Amino acid sequence: MKHSTRYLPYVIFAIALLSSILSLYFSEIMKLTPCILCWYQRVFMYPLAIIAAVGIFKKDKNFLLYVLPLAGIGWLISIYHNLLYYGIIPEAIAPCTVGVSCTQKLLQIFGFIDIPLGSFLAFTFILLCTIIYLKSQKKKI
Repeated sequence: MKHSTRYLPYVIFAIALLSSILSLYFSEIMKLTPCILCWYQRVFMYPLAIIAAVGIFKKDKNFLLYVLPLAGIGWLISIYHNLLYYGIIPEAIAPCTVGVSCTQKLLQIFGFIDIPLGSFLAFTFILLCTIIYLKSQKKKI
């Protein structure tokens, strides 16, 4: 294994943990109610931090095979959410018919990173790190 890729499981863990903490901070401390698509993304992000922590602790390199489908599904949901959020697909087909709208602009960090984009970036980095690591291990995905 290349020296530079051996830290990727830790990067995956850090991104998943930070994403989970930030989502809880936004909803529990800042009182920003998550939309239904945000909830679905949480369903796929929260276990990633736990799976990564256990995999790192047990020195099980195969834990990334469990990370890959969770991150992939979360990534697909985040793409759909961003397409709705930025008006690329019509809000009429959004699953957010009750409660908070999936297109409601609640928060921007640095003036351009909003919650849906942050989720997309987190899932993207986790997927990229996972794929790079698995390819460096020469295992089949």
